[in-house]
Amino acid sequence: MNSRTQHNRARLMGGAATSLALLFASAGMAQAQETTTKTAEDTAVEAIVVTGIRASIENAIALKKTSTSIVEAISAEDIGKLPDNSIAESLARLPGLTAQRLDGRAQVISIRGLGPDFTSTLLNGREQVSTGDNRGVEFDQYPSEILSGVLVYKTPDASLIGQGLSGTADLQTIRPLKYGKRILSANARYEMNSEDKLNPDAKDTGHRFSATYVNQFANDTVGVALAVSDISTPTQSRRFNAWGYPTINAANDRVIGGAKPYNQSNNLKRTGVIGVLEYKPNDKLSTSLDLYYSEFAEKQILRGIELPLQWSSASLQPTRTTEAGLITQGAFAGVKGVMRNDLNTRDTTLKSAGWNVNYQTDNGWGLVADLSYSSADRTDVIFESYSGTGPNGVGATDTLGFTTTPGGGTVFRSTLDYTNANLFVLTDPQGWGGGAAGGALTQAGFYNTPSITDELSAARFSAKHDLAWGPIANVEVGFNASRREKEKEVHESFLTFGGRIAQGAPLSRAIPAAAIVGVAKLDMIGISGMLAYDPTYLLKNGVYTLIADQNPAVQTRNWSVREDVQVAYAKFGIDTQAGEIPVRGNVGLQVVRTDQFSKGVAVNPNDTANPTVTDDGDTYTYALPSLNLTFDMGNELYVRVGAARTLARARMDELRASQSFNQNIVRLTSTDPNTSYFSANGGNPKLRPYIADGVDVSVEKYFGRSGYISAAVYHKELSNFVNSSSSSLKDFSDYLFLLSPAQKAALGTTQGLVSGPDNGEGGYIRGIELSASVQGDMLWQPLKNFGLIVSGSFTDSEVSLEKNQDPITIPGLSKKVVNTTFYYENNGFNARVSNRYRGKFLGEVAGLSAARIFRTVEAESVLDAQIGYEFRDGPLNGMALLLQANNITNEPFKTYDNNDPRQTIDYQEYGSTYMIGVSYRY
Repeated sequence: MNSRTQHNRARLMGGAATSLALLFASAGMAQAQETTTKTAEDTAVEAIVVTGIRASIENAIALKKTSTSIVEAISAEDIGKLPDNSIAESLARLPGLTAQRLDGRAQVISIRGLGPDFTSTLLNGREQVSTGDNRGVEFDQYPSEILSGVLVYKTPDASLIGQGLSGTADLQTIRPLKYGKRILSANARYEMNSEDKLNPDAKDTGHRFSATYVNQFANDTVGVALAVSDISTPTQSRRFNAWGYPTINAANDRVIGGAKPYNQSNNLKRTGVIGVLEYKPNDKLSTSLDLYYSEFAEKQILRGIELPLQWSSASLQPTRTTEAGLITQGAFAGVKGVMRNDLNTRDTTLKSAGWNVNYQTDNGWGLVADLSYSSADRTDVIFESYSGTGPNGVGATDTLGFTTTPGGGTVFRSTLDYTNANLFVLTDPQGWGGGAAGGALTQAGFYNTPSITDELSAARFSAKHDLAWGPIANVEVGFNASRREKEKEVHESFLTFGGRIAQGAPLSRAIPAAAIVGVAKLDMIGISGMLAYDPTYLLKNGVYTLIADQNPAVQTRNWSVREDVQVAYAKFGIDTQAGEIPVRGNVGLQVVRTDQFSKGVAVNPNDTANPTVTDDGDTYTYALPSLNLTFDMGNELYVRVGAARTLARARMDELRASQSFNQNIVRLTSTDPNTSYFSANGGNPKLRPYIADGVDVSVEKYFGRSGYISAAVYHKELSNFVNSSSSSLKDFSDYLFLLSPAQKAALGTTQGLVSGPDNGEGGYIRGIELSASVQGDMLWQPLKNFGLIVSGSFTDSEVSLEKNQDPITIPGLSKKVVNTTFYYENNGFNARVSNRYRGKFLGEVAGLSAARIFRTVEAESVLDAQIGYEFRDGPLNGMALLLQANNITNEPFKTYDNNDPRQTIDYQEYGSTYMIGVSYRY
């Protein structure tokens, strides 16, 4: 894990690209003036049919140009082929948007510095559920191959249902009647990683297959579109993880407290199907049915050695090197490593259906009815298997030399052979099961099976009519009612050898030879390798016995949340003049009523066997005005102004009613609720939504469909910001039955302090976005086959959770984001190089028992490239070849602690991914 220089290259690349964009833009303005002198005949002669990369860019520019809101757009290069491997990667190239990588994949999206939970996702205009624990949609659930485009709203209008606080991403499938012709296309790609498989029983090659069929029947009154995608994607990850960096002396020198490095091999399988059926018998009536189904299965093989160091009985040796308060070299004696052979699986099913009817009445009203349903079911298995030289206090220990590279993790020098099957047994090397609730046991592993179900049903009705009321061109009124129900269920168990220690259960068992699959190399951390075995063999063949974890915290991770939301809206279209300047846009109002309710359990640590069912909720109503105006300044120069109030409901897990409560007999007579007999911690079903009052201004200059340059500024005032570590008072009268008559008589107050999330203060987020999409001939005619897309976003924010507290960083906020794409296209040949740079941010990662926690993620720069060739005549007409490389520079994912980039918590390398493919269109 050597120090890397990609960030410097990324900054240079971003700076060079920005300079080139300005140069192109200046030339483009000059050329735009020249082209106005061309005759209509000249224009007709030069007209050509544009396809491929250039066509997708021009279609996206057209969508952005004609919108009444401030939007960004992605259009497929061809039917069944978006520009990137995933929708998240495509979205992350848009101005003001960023992606967070998880296991090497761009999975979740942040818009304008606000995290995934502040962004809403629609499919064909309908709100979708999420497969994660909260609201943020994981975009790798939606195959890019079966979508035709995405429209991202940065400013909403009143008719946009399910709008997010930061923005709204609307995923769109093809409309067969609008497409207007028959097509059959198929794509096949072979996929591999630059890393050889890191585990002996893993896969290192995969595939991506997709096919799309579009046709029209019955004199173009019936349209059908079908698309299917099947992928198997292997990835290899070298993962270093540090427990943390405790101080060891009065000088506050820090040293690594422990490490959990892994070799991780993933295999992701996903099958997605989309069907669209349209019927339009005449100009008055049209109806459509949209269906989507996806099965997603992921398998993660993780092997490594967990090394308890400073935070254990191991001793730091006196000979060591300290650099600026961080011990970078030394040795620990008496290290009892925990050899880990872990396996994680995730199985997800995602369904979505929508039926729309549109009818135009004889008196000019357009009536729309839309019914939709979306659901997700996810089941995880988190399987940890431990082995060591013996139970806690028994067996050989290691003397580990270490070298900590600031910002790059730690490398060790071991004296033990971790590949020796005669030295290691299945056991609890650190004695982690000694304090288990219900009695000590041998914790030879852990088995966690969290599951999520999420359902959303909605019905929408609207009416629209053209008007001639001065500046008001039309009016649209509507109503949407939805119900969302999300439930999480958690089961956690210890892996033991037949029972608890007091029952005579053995402390260790030999690793069966039939379970051993080979050796996993650990050269990333300086250790030659470790014994690799299949933990599922042990479970299936009775080596392990499951004992449920009786810790009260486990039960409080179970919850359900229901939200009933009604939205009434009115939107007035504007088409007028401001002096000599044409103005169009809209003004409107949404009134949103929410009834939220959560059910969970309240657990008394003194009586965990008898949890109490608890529920709570709240009802609230907000008015959300919006305004969008576009001023046509002439010569394809537009000034857009947007103003709106938006909201984002609190995270689902923070709305949970589940609580663990405590009774302190010493405080029985206290009358102070802050120090009373009752207290609790958990969720808060009464949380109000985050609120943002925003203003946006965008200046956009277009050059036909060929290019544009734009500059935008925005400012959002945030309020009701949720403080996840707050506290509030609660009446515990429902739990008086736990007290004796004498205790009830002596009780000072039924009020008590509940620790958990609560609405706090607020702050602001503001930023500048610069973007350009230009073609080479805007500078010089010989460059006509070249093009450049570049954008830069610069964001600032300040949020106070409570009065008189220091401001915090908003999760997901990168202060600087630069995206650059160079492309070339000529006579069927095409090439593209793209770079995504984002500054450091507070990211959401997996913590203990799959809980989500926040850590500072280091800045990163991801470089991708592709080349292809399309046959446009002859016997191979319609066929195209593609070679693609992602993460070419093997950019690491890094997080750190104590606001010190040297104190690396996570350092993960994913290797580069290569794909070679062929597609055919008929």
